[in-house]
Amino acid sequence: MTVYELRTYTLRPARRDDLIDIFDGELVEPQEAAGAHILGQFRDLDDPDRFVWLRGFADMATRREALTAFYGGPAWKANRDAANATMVDSDDVLLLRPVRPGSGIAARGERAPAGAPPPGTVVVATVHHLTEPVDEDFRARFEAALPVLAATGARLLAYLETEYAANDFTALPVRTGEHVFAWLAAESQDSRYTDSPEWTVLSSASKRIERLRLAPTGRSLMR
Repeated sequence: MTVYELRTYTLRPARRDDLIDIFDGELVEPQEAAGAHILGQFRDLDDPDRFVWLRGFADMATRREALTAFYGGPAWKANRDAANATMVDSDDVLLLRPVRPGSGIAARGERAPAGAPPPGTVVVATVHHLTEPVDEDFRARFEAALPVLAATGARLLAYLETEYAANDFTALPVRTGEHVFAWLAAESQDSRYTDSPEWTVLSSASKRIERLRLAPTGRSLMR
């Protein structure tokens, strides 16, 4: 996969489990049949009214075809009113690509059936907002810091950066005019690395940092 969407939805109060029931029960397989890869679905641990998910595509052309097929297809038409009724905003979307060959999200393992209990793990998505496009110096500094991350027991899942290709499925907006470096890791409760010199350098090079602590749903491949 060379294109990813990191999608953050703000929901109506107490409606997140309703959306997850619809999403995990009715909308995963139809999207994958259309050509999308549903990689992770999460409850935000710090905001009870936020749902975060990721999907990937082979390339931008496949993305356009997959989204056209899914959003014009029967599964979305049957469930969109119920899904949309849970949402306040669904336009917070980052379009991303792998930083390096092999740094994308690897979809491993079998997907659990609908209704499966959540795994009880934590995935942290860290988004560095930069003033300029990600350069080789920032990439190299991040990679040099990875041993510090691994020493805490955290497991790197992927690292990505802004995909600047034009959004050619305009029915779904994405954020534009931004430069981000995003990475995801499965972490233990005592994974402490952000105060180390290696990570402090990355923080100082960032205009702003978002850190999302995410609990995978029962059907999430990322966990």
